[in-house]
Amino acid sequence: MKSTDLISIHDLQRDEVLEILDLADRIKHDPRVHREALSRKTLAMIFEMPSLRTRVSFEAGMTQLGGLAICLGPPDISMGKRESVADVARTLSGMADGIMARTFSHQAIIDLARHASIPVINGLSDHLHPCQALADFLTIREVFGRCEGIKVAYVGDGNNVAHSLMYAGAKLGARVSIATPPDYAPDPTVVANARRDAGATGAIIETGHEVLAAVADADVVYTDTWASMGQEAEHEERVAVFRPYQVNAAVMARARKGAIFMHCLPAHRGEEVTDEVIESEASVVFRQAANRLHAQKAVLVILMGHRP
Repeated sequence: MKSTDLISIHDLQRDEVLEILDLADRIKHDPRVHREALSRKTLAMIFEMPSLRTRVSFEAGMTQLGGLAICLGPPDISMGKRESVADVARTLSGMADGIMARTFSHQAIIDLARHASIPVINGLSDHLHPCQALADFLTIREVFGRCEGIKVAYVGDGNNVAHSLMYAGAKLGARVSIATPPDYAPDPTVVANARRDAGATGAIIETGHEVLAAVADADVVYTDTWASMGQEAEHEERVAVFRPYQVNAAVMARARKGAIFMHCLPAHRGEEVTDEVIESEASVVFRQAANRLHAQKAVLVILMGHRP
């Protein structure tokens, strides 16, 4: 892969995205081949917010690849307050082989990459969640055998997950249909970028506000929590606005026969999705979560494996 960081899937070429997915598939089915790929390598993990899947998948991934992950939470590091992002990046560059950061501000990720001399991985920001989208399309390809032409209907908040789904879908030739309340639409710049990327692959990027139109004939129905971390004060207001965007049995019935349900977790059952759907045979949410490990191991090997 030509890129030295993973900040946004939009930054990658189509063949680079496929390289990650192909390697993730090989690692998943024969992890022994790469068990020493990152021997004696260290990943510094910065967490500005709590994490389950991101922390465990990166930490377990480094261990399984023969390396070490160091978790740096708010008591250990406070970027932009106790220490500038630039100073953190340069300090960690002299001690570790890679940085993974899960931050509130996307600008913090950009600044880390600008000042670090080692690879930087966006573990999540308020704008993008590329690692999640890679695991999502790894799962979609496992289920359907391809990504090209697969319709992914995302229902809910036009957030970081929606943004990265559009970017990944555009690179992989999928049809991504987004349905959000009018005041919670995805960033227009992201939509425009994704549509430009789609021009090279035959992908289709659609946005709108009608749930049933988005999920009609969808192969995948996807949702996320209505109030992400940092938006807790808006929870009640958001629940009132997003109630018509709940994924329930009636919504799933409009999708294509054999459609799957996806959620990046954690799920607020009874809000964005019903128990009936998330516990149904159509649900692949825990397979999707498990694939975070394999997708991220592929990213780690590609970005850190070649470093001396």
